[in-house]
Amino acid sequence: MIDYLTKAAQLGDTLSELREAFHRRPELGNQEFQTAARIESVLQECGLEVTRPLPTAVVGTLKGGRPGPTVAIRADMDALPILEQTGAPFASQNPGVMHACGHDVHMAAALGAAMLLSQQRENLPGTVKFFFQPDEEGEGGAQRMIAAGCMAGVSAVFGAHVTPELEAGQIGVKYGKFYASSDVFNIVLHGKGCHGAEREKGIDALAAAARLVPELLALPEHFPDERSVVSVGSFHAGTAGNIVCDRAELQGIVRTLGSDTRTAMRGLLKDTIRRVAIETDAKADVILRESYPGVVNHDNASAFVERTARAVFGDASVFVLETPTMKTEDFGYFLASCPGAYYHVGAGCELPLHNPAFLPDAKAVFHAAALHASVAHTFLEESGTL
Repeated sequence: MIDYLTKAAQLGDTLSELREAFHRRPELGNQEFQTAARIESVLQECGLEVTRPLPTAVVGTLKGGRPGPTVAIRADMDALPILEQTGAPFASQNPGVMHACGHDVHMAAALGAAMLLSQQRENLPGTVKFFFQPDEEGEGGAQRMIAAGCMAGVSAVFGAHVTPELEAGQIGVKYGKFYASSDVFNIVLHGKGCHGAEREKGIDALAAAARLVPELLALPEHFPDERSVVSVGSFHAGTAGNIVCDRAELQGIVRTLGSDTRTAMRGLLKDTIRRVAIETDAKADVILRESYPGVVNHDNASAFVERTARAVFGDASVFVLETPTMKTEDFGYFLASCPGAYYHVGAGCELPLHNPAFLPDAKAVFHAAALHASVAHTFLEESGTL
């Protein structure tokens, strides 16, 4: 196997500059126009064919000098609406927007893999596609990229996420269920407004919502054998302290592992809302929208990534992860289209994802680049078999 780790380290300054440029100019989902333009330029400099299946999505295609299968590497592009507090010299210059989930690292690493593999173009027995996907943090861009045809001819797909749970230089591989599926909800409780001194003449929507919240948060207790999480992230109600509130709105998300738990949780959530509304004389309008399907790795693909990672980083730096995360990711849509696996790369930063001070170690970029390049090249050398 080519020593892509050493070669990636030799690109360290270039990859760091790319990561810092992305971090300095973060863009929200479906607004990644400058980001996409920079990615397209770098891919073209590497001699890749570039297409734009969505306004801010970029696909780079590297055709090897020998015939063979097609493998894809995916990186997400969008930032978060967070005011950065890292103090980094390359901190966000877009106030209130920040790469707090490591997507700056993901993009630079995928571009690094494109650079590394383009140097081996004549020896590549097949094709490598690089997917730069918008809007992972929002409505999800993976499904739209698939609908636009980017997965045509792809035999396997791989991707990675930096994680603060691993040190820089460490790799995490997960078999089977990895990321939770998600369903988002919007609940509006309607009551009857009145003077605060005459509560008996009204129906307090705020009180009904306040009663509902702890019941929603306790729903995972009904599934002791399977992890699940209910979060209520938004609660808006009332206009003044002396008015019984006639409308309260809650927004949140349900995260589950496995289709059976997902189906059961949806039913239980609706039943709970209906019961609380009846008990408080309120009326409830509920929108429950199916979101990401979760990430369930294919075992053969995970075994392949584990073997490849051990060859690149050594046995002591590769960990088989036992516990799935309750975070969610739309990479699962790609895995529903063909075999593949998602893996973790150590961020070397103890702060959690989505924290305003989250800042992965610069070395995470070339670690991920080396692993991407090794996974793609080895897959092609092994004739696309998993």
